Amino acid sequence: MCSNCLNAEIFKVLEKFIIDLPSKEGALIEVLHKAQGLFGYLPQEVQSFVAEKLNIPVSKVYGVVTFYSYFTIKPRGKYVINVCMGTACFVRGSGDVLEEFQKELKIKTGETTGDGKFTLGSLRCVGACGLAPVVTINDKVYGHVTVDGVNKILSEYATGEYVTTEYAE
Repeated sequence: MCSNCLNAEIFKVLEKFIIDLPSKEGALIEVLHKAQGLFGYLPQEVQSFVAEKLNIPVSKVYGVVTFYSYFTIKPRGKYVINVCMGTACFVRGSGDVLEEFQKELKIKTGETTGDGKFTLGSLRCVGACGLAPVVTINDKVYGHVTVDGVNKILSEYATGEYVTTEYAE
């Protein structure tokens, strides 16, 4: 199947989602969440489509997309790694953990590996302070992560064998 054909099908799914909304007024964030879930990110083409279907200016869509850190206009890797940089995590070493991820993946925060497998980011607070420092990968939460645990975590995604243990020393 061609990529444009796939995109056409995804646009149809998004259009149906918008049509089925009880009200389009105030639905922008809900629609953007759906769109990002479908496309993986929100390129200009998707933002324009959403604006047209919701009958709002593209500038408003772009403003919301760039304001909220959840939304992205660049493709993300298969696995999105976020290191919590909230106070509890930071004082327990999340800065060092983030540096280790950068070193191991050979990318900086906000970048994606060349193979498209990993995107590295940071968050202000995950809300799991008792597990500090915390790392999330997609929907999975890792608690008590240490610099030594970074390699263990990454090896899980290389092998596909996901361990549920903590990554403390």
